Amino acid sequence: MLLRQLQQSFDAFDEAAAARLGLNRTDLRCLDIVLGEGPLPAGQLSSALRLSPAATTTVIDRLERAGLVARTRDPGNRRLVLVASTETARAAEEQLFAPLGQAGAQALSFYTHDQLTVIQDFLQTVLRVQEEQTTRVAALP
Repeated sequence: MLLRQLQQSFDAFDEAAAARLGLNRTDLRCLDIVLGEGPLPAGQLSSALRLSPAATTTVIDRLERAGLVARTRDPGNRRLVLVASTETARAAEEQLFAPLGQAGAQALSFYTHDQLTVIQDFLQTVLRVQEEQTTRVAALP
């Protein structure tokens, strides 16, 4: 039950952040990926988002119009277009998400190293199970 409540709290935070930025949840997921892993080619974003290339292009277009991403040429391959976060996106990340990370770090500071090791193992296990179940559900006929 607590994991379900935790998931719901993540969803509520994401909804609030998306609303604050004037985005939908898919756009916010894309922005999160670009902020965390970017710059990335659109094809990698399609895979990460599990969207078609056309749908991914639409998401990138919306984020670009909002000033949160920019398309740039890959210096190593001029034919490849990369999607990169903008200064506006990084400022939004600092305003919305950095305080969450800081609060989380503060909350975890009360645990011992051994306790944090168990927590990390638990989270890795939950992540693995969640990914396996996502694959299972996606493969259902």
